[in-house]
Amino acid sequence: MATLTLNSSWFLRVLTILITASSSTSFAFSDSSFQESFYQCVCVNSDFTVPFGAAFFAPNNASFTPILQSTAQNLRCLVPSVPKPKLIFTPLVESHVQAAVICAKQLGVQLRVRSGGHDYECLSYISEMESPFVIVDLAKLRRVEVNIEENTAWAQAGATVGEVYYRISQQSRTHGFPAGLCTSLGIGGHITGGAYGSMMRKYGLGADNVEDARIVDVNGKILDRQAMGEELFWAIRGGGGASFGIILSWKLRLVPVPSTVTVFTVPKTLEDGATKLLYKWQTIAADKLDEDLFIRVVISAVNAAKKGQRTIQTAYNALFLGQSDRLLQIMTKNFPELGLTKKDCLEMTWIQSILYIAGYPRNTPPETLLQGKSLFKNFFKAKSDFIRAPIPESGLEGLWKRLLQEDSPLLIWNPYGGMMAKIPETETPFPHRKGVIFKIQYLTLWNDASPESESKHYDWMRKLYNYMAPFASMFPREAYVNYRDLDLGMSKGGNESFIQAMAWGNKYFKMENFDRLVRVKSRVDPDNFFRHEQSIPTLPLSMEERGLGKTMIH
Repeated sequence: MATLTLNSSWFLRVLTILITASSSTSFAFSDSSFQESFYQCVCVNSDFTVPFGAAFFAPNNASFTPILQSTAQNLRCLVPSVPKPKLIFTPLVESHVQAAVICAKQLGVQLRVRSGGHDYECLSYISEMESPFVIVDLAKLRRVEVNIEENTAWAQAGATVGEVYYRISQQSRTHGFPAGLCTSLGIGGHITGGAYGSMMRKYGLGADNVEDARIVDVNGKILDRQAMGEELFWAIRGGGGASFGIILSWKLRLVPVPSTVTVFTVPKTLEDGATKLLYKWQTIAADKLDEDLFIRVVISAVNAAKKGQRTIQTAYNALFLGQSDRLLQIMTKNFPELGLTKKDCLEMTWIQSILYIAGYPRNTPPETLLQGKSLFKNFFKAKSDFIRAPIPESGLEGLWKRLLQEDSPLLIWNPYGGMMAKIPETETPFPHRKGVIFKIQYLTLWNDASPESESKHYDWMRKLYNYMAPFASMFPREAYVNYRDLDLGMSKGGNESFIQAMAWGNKYFKMENFDRLVRVKSRVDPDNFFRHEQSIPTLPLSMEERGLGKTMIH
């Protein structure tokens, strides 16, 4: 599309009308008028201008759909019936992000912010709030600057986790960062939810290892840690994405890793005694195993040896921060039932282990991480649970029956303990700490876009979730905010948002942290500009009037 050259007086007249127009669900101007107005507003409010087609993508543009779909992970959010943005904006510099906030407020539209596109309910690129919206896609803001002498790295929000890992590895074989196992995650949104990975038992979450940040606030100002203050810095490291502002970059604290690490994957089916083995894993994974050892379990339904039958496979997938000889000593002492042998162990560098754990074929070059592509793109529905007591064998047997009823179920059990149990649950908004044995991610995958298929798989997932209730944490039944689940409730805006949000807020953050998040939100974004279906709400005015919102924020 050619560069737009609008007459400045015409633009100011249009802008004045738009600013004074209602920002309700109806938008008074044509899409083309809005797109022109938004573009001109960004040019006026940022450091330099760019051609429209270099950073703006309208629905009638050939690049619109490829850009919209480029990082979207959940295909059910791309079907024609799902609401689409009026415009996609891909900022080229930080001032463009500032301008996007200013202009969205002036023009009365919502912003949806996307750094990697992994939001499970697609809230970073769709909206159910019946309001016109613009996607701000940070994919072009992806610079990573590593400082080995200071043990830090600045990573812009659009960089993927894999890119961050690669840039660190290029500077040192003995430095790393404890974030996600999926390398196509956008680092910006990933850390806002906590960011767990295969070194969490040794070093905690990604959010536990952040020293500073740059964020665009509701007024379009760029704030670092000193300027935003400790309360907002606390809130953005685990309080969920897109509630407080737009993350521009994180300053990461690097951690030491051995020059040689060890990985393994050992599959066990029901015929191999998988039920008893998984029960044993539950009793040792959190508090019996060395903090250098992370063993997750990937559970799926697979074809059995007997033709026409299916069985359950439990795959023990691990990273050990050390060499295989010490790993085998630990396993012989604490988990001999798995039968790990020297032949099962693969020694490699830390960056090679990143590729292995992410599911890339052996000998994939580390440069592949710079492509930022996901190996996982499906129609799917997900949920999560935190487990604080081992699930008995009878409970596992009931679980197997339900998994065998579904087409493509997938469960991932991630062990906690170690450093995760040592960090207080109020240290960041992420509260799932001491006492958690492991976390379950439930997934059901399908490839049919029909509503009937979606309804069928949703129904199965909800029944499975109900079955697991007796085994999950209680009061609250905890959930992971980065595994967004709209079944837990949705906000439609207005004064009811606070009451509606308590349902999922308690599950994601527990009430003490949720209360603190709400008070931070009420202070930094009192008009609730940064909002989505599960964003942190502001305190209702009536609560402020009753004095319930006057607790000191310290």
